[in-house]
Amino acid sequence: MTPELELSIEDDWNSLFIDGKWVDSESDEEIVVEDPSTREEVARVPAAVEADVDAAYETAADAQNEWKKAPPAERERVAQRFAQMLQEYEEEIVELLAHEAGGSQIMGETSVKIATDQASEAATFPRRMKGEQVDSNVPGKENLVRREPQGVVTVISPWNFPLNLSGRAIAPAIATGNAVVVKPASNTPITGGLLMAKLYEEAGLPEGLLNVVTGSGSDIGDPIVEHPESDVVAFTGSTPVGRGVAGKAGENLSVAAMELGGNNAHIVTADADLEAAVDSAVFGSFVHQGQVCISINRHLVHEDVYDDYVGMLADRASSLPTGSAHDPDTVVAPIIDESQRDQMLAYVEETVDAGATLETGGKTLEMDGVDDSLLVAPTVLSGVENDMAAACNEHFGPIAPVVPFSDIDEAVELHDDTEYGLSGSVHAGDVGTGLEIAERLETGMVHVNDQPINDEAHVPFSGTKASGVGGYNSTDIMDEMTEKKWISLQHEQREYPF
Repeated sequence: MTPELELSIEDDWNSLFIDGKWVDSESDEEIVVEDPSTREEVARVPAAVEADVDAAYETAADAQNEWKKAPPAERERVAQRFAQMLQEYEEEIVELLAHEAGGSQIMGETSVKIATDQASEAATFPRRMKGEQVDSNVPGKENLVRREPQGVVTVISPWNFPLNLSGRAIAPAIATGNAVVVKPASNTPITGGLLMAKLYEEAGLPEGLLNVVTGSGSDIGDPIVEHPESDVVAFTGSTPVGRGVAGKAGENLSVAAMELGGNNAHIVTADADLEAAVDSAVFGSFVHQGQVCISINRHLVHEDVYDDYVGMLADRASSLPTGSAHDPDTVVAPIIDESQRDQMLAYVEETVDAGATLETGGKTLEMDGVDDSLLVAPTVLSGVENDMAAACNEHFGPIAPVVPFSDIDEAVELHDDTEYGLSGSVHAGDVGTGLEIAERLETGMVHVNDQPINDEAHVPFSGTKASGVGGYNSTDIMDEMTEKKWISLQHEQREYPF
């Protein structure tokens, strides 16, 4: 019988997890965790220093030497048990995400569902790490190609979907025989890291294979990315920060798996089913307040249906339930912090100043008992041009700039007029026409008669251009977490030319 875990926000989270133990940091400094809905302090975690980072990597490297020898069935068992525990503790995890990430009930349940899917897929990896036998050009030689773990995987996770964006790297890394060091985002150190440690500890993961160091990127970011024991760096975050992380990982000759920014477009043609297109758009723009790397950043709509689309979208946006993430009826909850809030509202203001029309939203909504509310009203902007602030920047908020186009060629041109290429969607009246348009777009993922926010663990997840390098999910992430070794066997005496 599995002992009950304490997974409430009231638990003591003020420890690092190193070598299978909950330990104090070498520093006395702390990071305050704030609930975006209440603006109140809900937890404190250690602000780790370089000595803590060194301890985590040394432990990970030592533990991995034994773990890589573990039978596939043992690694499979841990991965399966972790997936089961995500489901067993779903209610507690959803509540933690509400407190820490401002996640609504929908966001929390979706996070657990995706993380469970990722862990279940990772559980298949130990038995799929197969090599091959390859014929040789040399007489009497046999070539063997084996797949082996990389070593120690560094996971740097973001604050928007901390559970599954950490889990999609941690679960495959452990299942393929690696050890892991996690640095979760400072806003979400619990659901992005410390929670994972508790769950894996209870799932029976051997000591030292998962280590969590909480702290700010400015203090321990470089020591983590540049650590000589780091063999893979799995990073999710903004493109500007990602460029720096990738550069340092490259200098360290570490594999870089980088999912970065996006400016995803939702294309709606003149023949589209407008109700279906708007229905998709509302979810794709406003789930988790638009704080999703694959959410809709721009709505590209044919001029013949533009006015109807804008009106329908604005009506839907203005009627969405807004408020505290702790209210199960809330759809649009508060933004993670004031810096994010202020930046997205500045984009809206700049866009209106440039000639766009504010159809609804564009302001902060007051919340009872909360000073300096982080709740941003669902916002729709019409008359937007592609180079206006809310369209050309990744606004990362509940903001829907609607840009008109006259024909498909222009829609494709507008879509591709960005440095990003992460996800996208097309509504075109029928699947065949949608597919034709999708094939022309410069993006790593695109969804026809849907919206861009899709994630399935058995399907590759990756971007193009400035949206990242490497890939997650499916066999892509197994390739990132493993390397191939060529072993040749000379069965017969070989003849050499001298």
